Amino acid sequence: MAAGLEARGRTATQVRLRRRFLRFVRVRPGERVLEVGCGTGVVVRDLVGLVGRRGEVVGVDASRLMLGKARTLCRESARRTRLTLRVADGARLPFAAGRFDAALAITVILHVIDPMLVVREMARVTRPGGRVGLQDQDFGVVAVTHPERELTDRILHGVAAHIYPEPHSGRRLPGLLRAAGLEGVRLQTDVFQDTTLEPWTKTFLERRGERAVRFGIVDAATARRWLDGFTHLVAQGAFVLTINYYGAVGTKSR
Repeated sequence: MAAGLEARGRTATQVRLRRRFLRFVRVRPGERVLEVGCGTGVVVRDLVGLVGRRGEVVGVDASRLMLGKARTLCRESARRTRLTLRVADGARLPFAAGRFDAALAITVILHVIDPMLVVREMARVTRPGGRVGLQDQDFGVVAVTHPERELTDRILHGVAAHIYPEPHSGRRLPGLLRAAGLEGVRLQTDVFQDTTLEPWTKTFLERRGERAVRFGIVDAATARRWLDGFTHLVAQGAFVLTINYYGAVGTKSR
Protein backbone atom coordinates (compact mmCIF):
# COMPACT_ATOMS: atom_id res chain seq x y z
CA MET A 1 0.00 0.00 0.00
CA ALA A 2 2.85 2.39 0.81
CA ALA A 3 4.36 1.81 -2.63
CA GLY A 4 0.96 2.44 -4.20
CA LEU A 5 0.53 5.75 -2.37
CA GLU A 6 3.94 6.93 -3.55
CA ALA A 7 3.29 5.80 -7.14
CA ARG A 8 -0.03 7.65 -7.16
CA GLY A 9 1.64 10.71 -5.65
CA ARG A 10 4.22 10.84 -8.45
CA THR A 11 1.66 10.60 -11.28
CA ALA A 12 1.58 13.96 -13.08
CA THR A 13 -2.21 14.32 -13.02
CA GLN A 14 -2.30 13.48 -9.32
CA VAL A 15 0.38 16.09 -8.61
CA ARG A 16 -1.75 18.69 -10.40
CA LEU A 17 -4.92 17.66 -8.52
CA ARG A 18 -3.20 17.78 -5.15
CA ARG A 19 -1.46 21.12 -5.63
CA ARG A 20 -4.54 22.73 -7.13
CA PHE A 21 -6.48 21.70 -4.04
CA LEU A 22 -3.84 23.13 -1.69
CA ARG A 23 -4.09 26.45 -3.56
CA PHE A 24 -7.88 26.23 -3.18
CA VAL A 25 -7.44 25.84 0.60
CA ARG A 26 -5.06 28.83 0.49
CA VAL A 27 -2.22 27.39 2.54
CA ARG A 28 0.12 30.31 3.26
CA PRO A 29 3.75 30.78 4.36
CA GLY A 30 4.19 30.73 8.12
CA GLU A 31 1.01 28.76 8.86
CA ARG A 32 0.56 25.75 11.13
CA VAL A 33 -1.10 22.98 9.10
CA LEU A 34 -2.36 19.55 10.16
CA GLU A 35 -2.87 16.65 7.77
CA VAL A 36 -5.08 13.82 9.03
CA GLY A 37 -4.32 10.44 7.48
CA CYS A 38 -0.94 11.48 6.10
CA GLY A 39 0.11 7.99 4.94
CA THR A 40 3.63 8.06 3.52
CA GLY A 41 3.78 11.86 3.59
CA VAL A 42 3.05 12.74 -0.04
CA VAL A 43 0.95 15.79 0.94
CA VAL A 44 3.14 16.61 3.93
CA ARG A 45 6.08 17.17 1.57
CA ASP A 46 4.00 19.57 -0.52
CA LEU A 47 2.88 21.42 2.61
CA VAL A 48 6.45 21.94 3.79
CA GLY A 49 7.17 23.84 0.58
CA LEU A 50 4.08 26.01 1.07
CA VAL A 51 4.46 27.00 4.75
CA GLY A 52 8.23 27.56 4.53
CA ARG A 53 10.73 27.89 7.37
CA ARG A 54 8.43 29.97 9.57
CA GLY A 55 5.58 27.48 9.31
CA GLU A 56 4.82 24.13 10.88
CA VAL A 57 3.43 20.89 9.42
CA VAL A 58 2.00 18.06 11.50
CA GLY A 59 0.97 14.75 9.95
CA VAL A 60 -0.99 12.07 11.80
CA ASP A 61 -1.91 8.55 10.79
CA ALA A 62 -3.33 5.52 12.59
CA SER A 63 -0.71 3.21 11.04
CA ARG A 64 2.74 3.01 12.65
CA LEU A 65 4.00 1.24 9.53
CA MET A 66 2.92 4.12 7.28
CA LEU A 67 4.48 6.66 9.63
CA GLY A 68 7.74 4.72 9.57
CA LYS A 69 7.78 5.05 5.77
CA ALA A 70 6.80 8.72 6.04
CA ARG A 71 9.65 9.53 8.43
CA THR A 72 12.15 8.10 5.98
CA LEU A 73 10.64 9.82 2.94
CA CYS A 74 10.20 13.18 4.72
CA ARG A 75 13.71 13.34 6.21
CA GLU A 76 14.87 16.02 3.75
CA SER A 77 11.64 18.02 4.16
CA ALA A 78 12.12 18.05 7.95
CA ARG A 79 15.29 20.08 7.45
CA ARG A 80 13.30 22.89 5.81
CA THR A 81 10.53 23.51 8.36
CA ARG A 82 9.14 22.27 11.67
CA LEU A 83 7.68 18.87 10.84
CA THR A 84 6.08 16.38 13.22
CA LEU A 85 4.69 12.95 12.34
CA ARG A 86 2.78 11.03 14.99
CA VAL A 87 0.35 8.16 15.49
CA ALA A 88 -3.19 9.39 16.10
CA ASP A 89 -6.82 8.53 15.39
CA GLY A 90 -8.53 11.23 13.33
CA ALA A 91 -11.63 10.93 15.54
CA ARG A 92 -9.57 11.66 18.69
CA LEU A 93 -6.86 14.14 17.78
CA PRO A 94 -4.27 14.71 20.55
CA PHE A 95 -4.14 18.51 20.14
CA ALA A 96 -5.56 21.50 21.96
CA ALA A 97 -8.48 23.43 20.48
CA GLY A 98 -7.45 26.10 17.99
CA ARG A 99 -3.93 24.70 17.53
CA PHE A 100 -3.79 24.98 13.69
CA ASP A 101 -4.43 27.53 10.97
CA ALA A 102 -5.67 24.76 8.66
CA ALA A 103 -6.57 21.08 8.98
CA LEU A 104 -6.71 18.83 5.91
CA ALA A 105 -7.80 15.28 5.07
CA ILE A 106 -6.98 14.21 1.52
CA THR A 107 -8.36 10.91 0.15
CA VAL A 108 -9.22 9.87 3.71
CA ILE A 109 -12.96 10.33 4.30
CA LEU A 110 -13.96 7.46 1.98
CA HIS A 111 -12.11 5.11 4.36
CA VAL A 112 -13.92 6.36 7.49
CA ILE A 113 -17.02 4.70 8.93
CA ASP A 114 -18.20 7.84 10.77
CA PRO A 115 -16.71 10.83 8.94
CA MET A 116 -18.50 13.43 11.09
CA LEU A 117 -16.36 12.42 14.09
CA VAL A 118 -13.23 13.19 12.10
CA VAL A 119 -14.49 16.45 10.58
CA ARG A 120 -15.65 17.76 13.95
CA GLU A 121 -12.27 16.95 15.47
CA MET A 122 -10.53 18.74 12.60
CA ALA A 123 -12.74 21.77 13.23
CA ARG A 124 -12.03 21.65 16.97
CA VAL A 125 -8.24 21.85 16.54
CA THR A 126 -8.51 24.65 13.94
CA ARG A 127 -8.37 28.24 15.17
CA PRO A 128 -11.31 30.63 14.66
CA GLY A 129 -10.97 32.00 11.14
CA GLY A 130 -8.89 28.98 10.08
CA ARG A 131 -9.82 26.49 7.35
CA VAL A 132 -10.82 22.84 7.25
CA GLY A 133 -10.27 21.19 3.87
CA LEU A 134 -11.35 17.78 2.54
CA GLN A 135 -10.59 16.15 -0.80
CA ASP A 136 -11.78 12.73 -1.97
CA GLN A 137 -12.36 10.62 -5.02
CA ASP A 138 -15.94 9.66 -5.77
CA PHE A 139 -16.11 6.09 -7.03
CA GLY A 140 -19.67 6.62 -8.22
CA VAL A 141 -18.20 8.81 -10.97
CA VAL A 142 -15.62 6.66 -12.76
CA ALA A 143 -15.54 6.52 -16.56
CA VAL A 144 -13.39 3.87 -18.23
CA THR A 145 -13.47 2.53 -21.76
CA HIS A 146 -13.88 -1.23 -22.07
CA PRO A 147 -15.71 -3.42 -24.61
CA GLU A 148 -17.69 -5.09 -21.79
CA ARG A 149 -19.51 -2.24 -20.06
CA GLU A 150 -21.76 -4.28 -17.79
CA LEU A 151 -18.82 -6.36 -16.56
CA THR A 152 -16.77 -3.22 -15.98
CA ASP A 153 -19.53 -1.63 -13.89
CA ARG A 154 -19.99 -4.85 -11.92
CA ILE A 155 -16.29 -5.02 -11.05
CA LEU A 156 -15.67 -1.34 -10.32
CA HIS A 157 -18.82 -0.65 -8.32
CA GLY A 158 -18.82 -4.07 -6.65
CA VAL A 159 -15.24 -3.81 -5.40
CA ALA A 160 -15.69 -0.20 -4.23
CA ALA A 161 -18.77 -1.20 -2.22
CA HIS A 162 -16.72 -3.91 -0.48
CA ILE A 163 -13.63 -1.89 0.44
CA TYR A 164 -14.87 1.64 1.24
CA PRO A 165 -17.37 2.56 3.97
CA GLU A 166 -18.49 5.44 1.71
CA PRO A 167 -17.41 5.01 -1.94
CA HIS A 168 -19.41 8.12 -2.96
CA SER A 169 -17.76 10.29 -0.33
CA GLY A 170 -16.58 13.04 -2.69
CA ARG A 171 -20.04 14.48 -3.27
CA ARG A 172 -20.73 14.51 0.49
CA LEU A 173 -17.82 16.72 1.53
CA PRO A 174 -19.54 20.14 1.44
CA GLY A 175 -22.43 18.79 3.52
CA LEU A 176 -20.03 17.34 6.09
CA LEU A 177 -18.29 20.67 6.53
CA ARG A 178 -21.57 22.55 6.94
CA ALA A 179 -22.88 19.97 9.42
CA ALA A 180 -19.68 20.45 11.45
CA GLY A 181 -20.41 24.17 11.70
CA LEU A 182 -17.96 25.46 9.09
CA GLU A 183 -18.93 28.63 7.21
CA GLY A 184 -18.37 29.90 3.66
CA VAL A 185 -18.03 26.36 2.33
CA ARG A 186 -16.59 26.23 -1.20
CA LEU A 187 -16.44 23.27 -3.59
CA GLN A 188 -13.86 22.46 -6.26
CA THR A 189 -14.45 19.62 -8.73
CA ASP A 190 -11.48 18.16 -10.58
CA VAL A 191 -10.78 15.11 -12.72
CA PHE A 192 -8.03 12.53 -12.74
CA GLN A 193 -7.48 11.63 -16.41
CA ASP A 194 -5.33 8.94 -18.00
CA THR A 195 -5.27 7.99 -21.69
CA THR A 196 -2.04 5.96 -21.72
CA LEU A 197 -2.50 3.46 -18.84
CA GLU A 198 0.13 4.97 -16.56
CA PRO A 199 1.75 2.68 -13.95
CA TRP A 200 -0.54 3.78 -11.10
CA THR A 201 -3.66 3.29 -13.26
CA LYS A 202 -2.46 -0.15 -14.32
CA THR A 203 -1.94 -1.12 -10.68
CA PHE A 204 -5.35 0.33 -9.74
CA LEU A 205 -7.14 -1.80 -12.37
CA GLU A 206 -5.14 -4.92 -11.56
CA ARG A 207 -6.01 -4.62 -7.88
CA ARG A 208 -9.67 -4.14 -8.78
CA GLY A 209 -9.52 -7.36 -10.81
CA GLU A 210 -7.81 -9.26 -7.97
CA ARG A 211 -10.33 -8.05 -5.41
CA ALA A 212 -13.27 -8.84 -7.68
CA VAL A 213 -12.11 -12.47 -7.64
CA ARG A 214 -11.50 -12.43 -3.87
CA PHE A 215 -14.99 -11.01 -3.18
CA GLY A 216 -16.66 -13.52 -5.52
CA ILE A 217 -17.84 -10.87 -7.99
CA VAL A 218 -16.22 -12.68 -10.96
CA ASP A 219 -14.03 -15.74 -11.44
CA ALA A 220 -10.31 -15.55 -12.19
CA ALA A 221 -10.70 -16.22 -15.92
CA THR A 222 -13.24 -13.38 -16.27
CA ALA A 223 -11.01 -10.98 -14.36
CA ARG A 224 -8.08 -11.87 -16.63
CA ARG A 225 -10.21 -11.33 -19.73
CA TRP A 226 -11.32 -7.96 -18.36
CA LEU A 227 -7.74 -6.81 -17.75
CA ASP A 228 -6.63 -8.03 -21.19
CA GLY A 229 -9.34 -5.81 -22.68
CA PHE A 230 -7.49 -2.73 -21.42
CA THR A 231 -4.25 -3.87 -23.03
CA HIS A 232 -5.96 -4.00 -26.43
CA LEU A 233 -7.45 -0.52 -25.96
CA VAL A 234 -4.03 0.96 -25.13
CA ALA A 235 -2.54 -0.62 -28.25
CA GLN A 236 -5.30 1.04 -30.30
CA GLY A 237 -4.81 4.43 -28.60
CA ALA A 238 -8.38 4.28 -27.32
CA PHE A 239 -7.93 3.93 -23.52
CA VAL A 240 -9.58 6.49 -21.23
CA LEU A 241 -9.98 6.48 -17.44
CA THR A 242 -11.35 9.43 -15.49
CA ILE A 243 -12.24 9.71 -11.79
CA ASN A 244 -13.94 12.75 -10.28
CA TYR A 245 -12.23 14.37 -7.30
CA TYR A 246 -14.09 16.79 -5.04
CA GLY A 247 -12.39 19.28 -2.76
CA ALA A 248 -14.31 21.29 -0.16
CA VAL A 249 -13.09 23.90 2.29
CA GLY A 250 -14.87 25.81 5.04
CA THR A 251 -13.90 28.47 7.57
CA LYS A 252 -14.29 28.10 11.32
CA SER A 253 -16.49 30.82 12.77
CA ARG A 254 -14.77 33.44 14.90
